[in-house]
Amino acid sequence: MSDEEEDYMSDAFLSKIPDVKPGVSMVRRLKEEIKKETEIKETNIKNRQKTYKEQEKESREAVLQNSICKENKGFAILQKMGYKAGQGLGKAGAGRVDPIPLNIKTDRGGIGMEEVKKRKAEEELQHYRQKTRAKQHNETKSLEDFRSRVRTEREERKIEGDLRKSQRACEQLDSQKGITVPREDWYWPKIETNDEEDDVEEKEEEEKEEDEDEEEIVELSSFDKLPILTSYLRGIHFYCIWCGTTYNDEDDLCSNCPGDTEADHD
Repeated sequence: MSDEEEDYMSDAFLSKIPDVKPGVSMVRRLKEEIKKETEIKETNIKNRQKTYKEQEKESREAVLQNSICKENKGFAILQKMGYKAGQGLGKAGAGRVDPIPLNIKTDRGGIGMEEVKKRKAEEELQHYRQKTRAKQHNETKSLEDFRSRVRTEREERKIEGDLRKSQRACEQLDSQKGITVPREDWYWPKIETNDEEDDVEEKEEEEKEEDEDEEEIVELSSFDKLPILTSYLRGIHFYCIWCGTTYNDEDDLCSNCPGDTEADHD
């Protein structure tokens, strides 16, 4: 090997090669390319010829930002009528000072279409609110009706239970005193009969109904029967169904019984 040729394996040759880390040159190259693309886009935007609409918009905004000059014919007429620059319109100067703003229509809708859409949207919103309030009112009313119905049904079952208990007590107490026939049919519990007897009773009842067509028969409800029967038990037998006790006499009943209703015993 001659002296002029360099040894590629020598330290002197390797020291001349720049130390480049893997991936660094690639990142730098990408950043430079992105920067060049951005500069090209900005240059194109600056050199791009503006459209007619853009030019019209810029010229309109420039004119609107400047006040009307004295050379304007309309302004000259106003000055002859006594108007001064910066003064409000009208004799007292209470009118508007700034010119009426310019609103450019960009759609194909007719004049007043926006007001119609706005009014329609407000009507729909009002209708929706009314519908929502009506729904909430109906739900609340349905819930109250349900609670009232449940409360009524519970009270009816309680009254019917107290009436049956009073009928059994009345039959027992009447029997102890030798009474074989109740004062009223419903004072004692209803006796269950077989089908043949029921048919006979139904026929008898039908015949009675035919004979008493002109008479109005009022059927008492359990709510009406209960106070009548409890009053009979208290007056004749000195018995209170809510106390479950037969007292010695009327004085003993009045002294020791809280009252003649269930509420008095709570």
